[in-house]
Amino acid sequence: MAKVIGAVEINRERCKGCDLCVVACPCQVLSLQQNEVNDKGYHFAADVAPEKCIGCAACATVCPDGCITVYRVVEK
Repeated sequence: MAKVIGAVEINRERCKGCDLCVVACPCQVLSLQQNEVNDKGYHFAADVAPEKCIGCAACATVCPDGCITVYRVVEK
């Protein structure tokens, strides 16, 4: 059976740290960076467990600023 692997790309400079993507992710791939901020002074989202991503794109769907792109790869 084919396995779907996802990859999340986050535009850190556009991220406002609203935390919606972190809450929406069913696999707990994303987290807000507590010790780092972007140029605007916001704690941005980052993929802390990229190996868990299933490519569902729930994070990208709820992002109000369109900062997240999700890629899906099917492994056979």
